[in-house]
Amino acid sequence: MYSFKNDYAEGCHPKILERLVQTNLTQEHGYGEDSFTLQAKKLLREQTNLPQAEIYFLSGGTQTNLLVISSILLNHQAVISAQTGHIYANETGAIEATGHKVIPVQTTTGKLTAAAIEQTIKQFSLRPHVVEPKVVYISNSTETGSIYTKSELEELSVCCRDHGMYLFMDGARLGHALTAENNDLTLADVASLVDVFYIGATKNGALLGEAVVFSNATLAEYFDYNLKQKGALLAKGRLIGIQFMELFTDSLYFTLAAHANSMAYRLKEAIGNKGYSFAGDSTTNQLFPILPLKLISVLQRDFDFYIWQEVDEELAVVRLITSWATTQEAVNQFVAVLNAFDSI
Repeated sequence: MYSFKNDYAEGCHPKILERLVQTNLTQEHGYGEDSFTLQAKKLLREQTNLPQAEIYFLSGGTQTNLLVISSILLNHQAVISAQTGHIYANETGAIEATGHKVIPVQTTTGKLTAAAIEQTIKQFSLRPHVVEPKVVYISNSTETGSIYTKSELEELSVCCRDHGMYLFMDGARLGHALTAENNDLTLADVASLVDVFYIGATKNGALLGEAVVFSNATLAEYFDYNLKQKGALLAKGRLIGIQFMELFTDSLYFTLAAHANSMAYRLKEAIGNKGYSFAGDSTTNQLFPILPLKLISVLQRDFDFYIWQEVDEELAVVRLITSWATTQEAVNQFVAVLNAFDSI
């Protein structure tokens, strides 16, 4: 049984594991003051072209979204998100539990637009009877596998700045977005256009870890207090620092993401060649093909994946995700089963 269910089914890239073993008995300072973490921050500041950026390492995406958003909002303020956004759809009300409303916006692509933000601001203008939208939350790549273009991100950035709002990018799969075949953004572009974002490694070759980058350093003034108070400041910060140091040495981070995308492209091509359509046009490592239930049943004998949404009595949308560790052999086996199915 091979899993296309997520991109964190494996442990970590062998280079990371080797470095963790090699440095295991090296004594270092705690709480992120170790030499590995400091080197990782240096590498990220260079790649983002933000020499003064404030950078923090956290263990997971939900934790990161929770801490960043709650730390920059005042009590009466709220965050705008696509209705498919992770903070709205898949985080058990984590943001709301801090006392902040998530305002969902309907989209067809998983992406927010400046026009949608403008409309939402108008809907929440009856001060003081409604919350004040202050943060715009976006994901790149999105939860549907789409990505933001440079012009789209520039429009969002201008809109947020014109309205005194903060733009926050969830980068759980940022590597996959930046190595997509239709991408025109760089890591430095992202850093220049958003107030805060994070670089996800949990889903791209690390055991765990997300790097929060505050482009707007004023938002990070008390973030270290929040980390400690919420139990997110690791005594052995080196565990994440080492991983990011390894991932951003010789561009391993981008190599791994590009591999995941290439495996998804092979699946996408094979599925399309069979005449099946997709629920959305993903160019990253998440695919949402619409398949016959009979074919899904056949595929499930050898492969694990989510049935995302039922279409009718004969069809359903499934989600297939490839990872940094997905093998060509696994993809070929999936394609072979797909091609052997003769009922379309």
